Amino acid sequence: MRLVDVDGTMIGIVSLEVAVKMAAEKTLDLVEISPQGDPPVCKILDFGKFKYEAKKKANEARKKQKVVELKEIKLRPNIGQNDYDVKVRSIVKFIGEGDKVKVTLRFKGREMAHQEIGMNLLIRLQNDLVDVVKVELSPRLEGKQMLMILVGK
Repeated sequence: MRLVDVDGTMIGIVSLEVAVKMAAEKTLDLVEISPQGDPPVCKILDFGKFKYEAKKKANEARKKQKVVELKEIKLRPNIGQNDYDVKVRSIVKFIGEGDKVKVTLRFKGREMAHQEIGMNLLIRLQNDLVDVVKVELSPRLEGKQMLMILVGK
């Protein structure tokens, strides 16, 4: 096996018995680092400290991860221009934070007879945000509402 010392210096290729004896002399453990290597690589180190540092690195990596949330924006078919602009700014903010956005357009009563107005509104929204977002789920009707899911580019 290929043996590496505590300070990271390469000792060379030695037998298992010699490696175990060297680790015992230093009152440390012999840990197999790369079993698929040819020959396998082992290192003399304190195994408790090794496990502690590996756990610490995993916790740091977990802290830096961003959980993607699904934010929802609700619209109506007869939305005013200023309200529409506010919703667009909210979508851009959510996308900038790395979240997905679910756009819901709800119909009430006789508005269901004019679904093309809702579809045109969602297509207009999609065209206004073409440089910021990518459409993950294109607009579709589910019951009395239209849905569309947007993600950042």
